[in-house]
Amino acid sequence: MLIATAAVTLPLTALLPVTALGKLGHRPDVVATYTRVGVPEDRLNLLAGAAGLVVGLFLTPVGIAAAAALVVYFALAIAAHLRARDAANTPMPALYLLLAAAVPTLHAL
Repeated sequence: MLIATAAVTLPLTALLPVTALGKLGHRPDVVATYTRVGVPEDRLNLLAGAAGLVVGLFLTPVGIAAAAALVVYFALAIAAHLRARDAANTPMPALYLLLAAAVPTLHAL
């Protein structure tokens, strides 16, 4: 099952730094999106992270915990976009949510 877990984990791990760079670099479009859903700009740095997934390939409890945290994070992101009537920006968090949910599922198999 390690191959299937890696097949889901590695693309997710590759995508998360892209979103993190936008947050850490305070790109205007990223700041505008977060402002629209009510996240203050000074909180963007707290939202960046993915290393737990890579470590989780070798330490299953870490991978499950990291993936569970990402599931909660992306579920809240979708809720924030919907609350702000910003449904156009929900597809990417939904994709990340599905990938993150697959990680603990595959670890459990």
